[in-house]
Amino acid sequence: MEFYENKIEQERAVLVSVDTGEFDVDSSLRELTELARTAGAEVICEMTQKREAPEAGTYLGKGKLQELSDFCEAEKPDLIIIDGELSPAQQKNIETITDVRVIDRTTLILDIFAGRALSGEGKLQVELAQLKYALPRLGGKGASMSRLGGGIGTRGPGETKLETDRRHIRRRISALSEDLKELDERRTRYRERRKKDGVLTVALVGYTNAGKSTLMNTLTDAGVLAENKLFATLDPTARALTLPDGSSVLLIDTVGFIRRLPHKLVEAFKSTLDEAVDANVILNICDASSDECAEHYRVTNELLEELGCADKPIITVLNKSDLVNDISIPLVGKCVRVSAKTGEGLDKLLEAVAAALPPTRKRVKILLPFSLGAAGAELRKTGVVHSEEYTADGLLLDITAEIFVLEKYKEYIL
Repeated sequence: MEFYENKIEQERAVLVSVDTGEFDVDSSLRELTELARTAGAEVICEMTQKREAPEAGTYLGKGKLQELSDFCEAEKPDLIIIDGELSPAQQKNIETITDVRVIDRTTLILDIFAGRALSGEGKLQVELAQLKYALPRLGGKGASMSRLGGGIGTRGPGETKLETDRRHIRRRISALSEDLKELDERRTRYRERRKKDGVLTVALVGYTNAGKSTLMNTLTDAGVLAENKLFATLDPTARALTLPDGSSVLLIDTVGFIRRLPHKLVEAFKSTLDEAVDANVILNICDASSDECAEHYRVTNELLEELGCADKPIITVLNKSDLVNDISIPLVGKCVRVSAKTGEGLDKLLEAVAAALPPTRKRVKILLPFSLGAAGAELRKTGVVHSEEYTADGLLLDITAEIFVLEKYKEYIL
C-alpha cells in the first residue's frame, strides 16, 4: 500500500495599486503584502500606476492592464490582489482580460477574518460582512442560467440562479442581523451589569500586530493567541487585572485596527468595538519598532474619534520599546514606553492606569437604622471602617467604601 501526502500549495499573487495621491502607496502595498502573507499567499510581483483616479471600467489604464495581462500570461499567477475596493464591473473586466482570479483589499481582509474567527459571534459577524459585500457583486450569465429552458414542459423564463442566489443571501443577511442583534443586546446587558456592580474596564486598542495580545498575556496570563501576523486575535478577551493600589479592573483585548478599514467591517464588529466605547480607560498600543508607528498612532486615534471615544482617558503605550532607542512621534496626553516581551515599563503602565481610572471609593458618615443590620455587615465587609458608634437612631459609621455600594444606602449618608 502506498501513501500520498496532500500538500496545500501557496497561491502566487500579484499586487496591484493605483496611486492617486490620497494615501502613501508604498506603505499601503507593504501592508497589503503582510495581509497576503497572513492569508497564506506568496507575493511574486507588485505593480503600481499613477492616475488622478482609477479607470471606471477596468481600475487600471489600458496600457498598464495590458502589461498586467502579459505578465499573467508569462508567469501564471493564481491570484491578483487589488489595493482598493473594486466595483463588480471592474473585477469582472480584469478577470476577463487577464484570465486570473481577482480579489480586492476588502475581500482579502474578510478572508483573513473568516479564518481567525473562533467564537460564534465572531463567525456570525464575518459571515454578515462577507454576504453584504458579495450581494451587489453577484453576476450571472443571463438566460443561460435560467432554471427553465427550451423543450416540452420546460418553457418559460422561470427564476434565474442569480435571482435565487440574491434571494437566499438577503434571507441569510436578515437572519444573521437578527442573531447579532440578540448578541448585541446581551453584550449590552453585560456592560450595564458591570457598571451597576462597579466593575471598571480598561480596553486594549491599536493597530493590528502592535502586540496587544502579548501585553494581555504578560499582564494577566490570559493565554490569548499571539503571532507575528495581522489580525492574529479577532475575538475579544476579558481578564481580571490587579493594579498596584490593590484595585481590580477588567482588561479587554479588542480586534486590531488597520488603515482604510472597510466600512462593512466596522458595522459588523460594532458590538465588539463598543467594548472600547464603554471602557473607563483606553490603552492605545503602538509598535514603537515599526517605521509606520506615527501613522498607526494617527489611524487608531482617528478610528477612536469616529467611535466616540475622544473624551475618554487614553494612554498611549509604545510597545516593543526594547527594540528601539529613540522614538520621535507627536503624541497627545499620557505616554508610557513598555516591552510586553521583557516586562520593561509595565509597572509604570499599571500606575498610569490606576491614576487615570475614575475614583471608586469614598469616605462618608452614614447613619443606618437598626432594621438595616445586613447593610452594616455589607459595608464593613467591602469597606474600611474608621469608627462606628451605636446611637439612639441607629448605627453611625465613618467608613471608606465602594461608591457603587454606597449608592444603595445614599439616603442614609449624612
